[in-house]
Amino acid sequence: MKVIGLAGWSGAGKTTLLTRVIPHLTERGLRVSVIKHAHHAFDVDIPGKDSWRHREAGAAEVLVSSTRRWALMHELRGAGEPRLPELLAKLARVDLVIIEGFKREPHRKIEVHRAANGKPLLFPDDPGVVGIATDTAVETTLPTAHLDDIEAIAAMMQRSAISVEDVLAKSFSEG
Repeated sequence: MKVIGLAGWSGAGKTTLLTRVIPHLTERGLRVSVIKHAHHAFDVDIPGKDSWRHREAGAAEVLVSSTRRWALMHELRGAGEPRLPELLAKLARVDLVIIEGFKREPHRKIEVHRAANGKPLLFPDDPGVVGIATDTAVETTLPTAHLDDIEAIAAMMQRSAISVEDVLAKSFSEG
């Protein structure tokens, strides 16, 4: 299982890019999973539904299962946010895990940068950035690709991805 991140400021287009890259990778036979970091309280459950009521009642975890999918929700109830290694350990094995966000974790990342966003590059201050997907020219020796060049971005992600074991070792040595 290999891991690569997409990192960038809010509004740079990380999610939009992912929704274009994932089909490209899966059409080539890869099994892909995503870990997404949310910066605020979020809910994947619908208020009033049974699973929401179970969580609201105090359940630590609620697993919902059907013939089409299952989802596990875990309430932290005041505990600290889990770090990336803990979350990676919860995933089923796939060919490639793409991490959206978690820009402060020490894994390898492709920076998503949009000029109109008006934000500075994370590169060169983030040593984890190993490539840049952007809509503008960037002075760097790192690999770059235009945001619309999905094939080049997918190839950059695959070339830059490292094994989950290497990500875990790096996280523990720097964490």
